[in-house]
Amino acid sequence: MPKNIDIQVPSLNGKLALVTGASDGIGFHITARLARAGAEVIMPVRNREKGEKAAERILGSNPSAKLELRDLDLSSLASVTALTDELVAEGRPINILINNAGVMTPPERRATSDGFELQFGTNHLGHFSLTTGLLPLLKEGKAHVTTQISVAANQGAVNWDDINWERGYSNMGSYSSSKIATGLLSMHLHRLSEANGWGIQSNLSHPGVSPTNLLSAQPGMGRTSDTTEVKVIRVLSRIGIAGTPQSATLPAVLAATSPDAKAATSTVRRAPATSAEAPPSRSSTRESRVKRMRVACGSCPSSSSPSTPPANLASWSEPSLPTSSAAAARRCRRKTLA
Repeated sequence: MPKNIDIQVPSLNGKLALVTGASDGIGFHITARLARAGAEVIMPVRNREKGEKAAERILGSNPSAKLELRDLDLSSLASVTALTDELVAEGRPINILINNAGVMTPPERRATSDGFELQFGTNHLGHFSLTTGLLPLLKEGKAHVTTQISVAANQGAVNWDDINWERGYSNMGSYSSSKIATGLLSMHLHRLSEANGWGIQSNLSHPGVSPTNLLSAQPGMGRTSDTTEVKVIRVLSRIGIAGTPQSATLPAVLAATSPDAKAATSTVRRAPATSAEAPPSRSSTRESRVKRMRVACGSCPSSSSPSTPPANLASWSEPSLPTSSAAAARRCRRKTLA
C-alpha cells in the first residue's frame, strides 16, 4: 500500500498563487493544497467545464477555498498573451507561480496554433511566455516561481538544429528537449532576479513517478488508449513502489512555499520515500558545459521556426523590461545565454 507522506506548509493567507494545469492530476492537488493553506489560487484552464468541476471538488472539501478560474491554452501564444495582459491590467501582485502543466509524447508530431512542435511549444514556450508576461506582478509579489522538471531532462539534449522536429520526429526526444529548456529557463530567471534585485526566487521541482493522465488516453493528442507505461505505473502505485498524485504534489508545494527551499535547484521526491536532494540534472550540467548556446527564434534569418516566437529570456535587462508576452515577442532576437 502507498505510504502517507506529508509536509508542513506555512500559512498562505493573503498570498496570490497561479498554478497551470490546475484542473487535473498533480496540478489539481497542488491547487487544493495551496488553497487549504489559505492562498487565493488562480486556475487558468483550457477546458472551462473541466475547470469548474475541479473547483467544485476542491470547494466540496474546503468550502472556504478562494479559487478563480481563468482561460488559458498554453499551446497558443495569443491565449497566453490575453491572460497575462488581463492580469497585469488588474495589477494584483503574484506571490507564487507554479509552472506545472504539460503534454507528453504524442505518438506523431503535432504543432501548436503558432506552428511550434507541440511539446516544446506547450511545455517550454507557453510557460516562457507566461512567466515573462507576468514579470511585473512577480517582481511586485517577490514571487516564488517553481517549474516542474522531469527525469527526461537527464537524457537527450535541446534539439537546437531542428527545434521544431521537422526533419525527423522523436516524441521522447522532443519531450526531453522541452524539459531541459524549462530547466534552463528556471535557473536563468533566478540569476537575472539576483543580478537586478527583483526579489523573485525561481527553482525546480520533480514530482517523481505517479499515475496521472500525462500518459493516459488523449484522443485529441492522437493517443487513443492508455500507454503501457501508465498501466504499469498504476500497479506500482497501488503496491507502494511508485507515488500517488497526492504525494507527487509535495515537491512543488515545498519548493514554492518553504522558506528553506533553495533557489535555482531541484527538489526531488523518490516515492514513496521522503524528500531527498536530487543529483545534478542534465539541465544544470549541460548549462555549464554549453555556456555559448544560442536561442533560435523565428525572427532570426537562419531559423526555420515560425515567425512569432515568445520572449527571449536572455534579452531581459533593465530598464526596458517586457510588460507582456506580445511586447516580448516583438523584441525576440538571437542572443547568447550568459
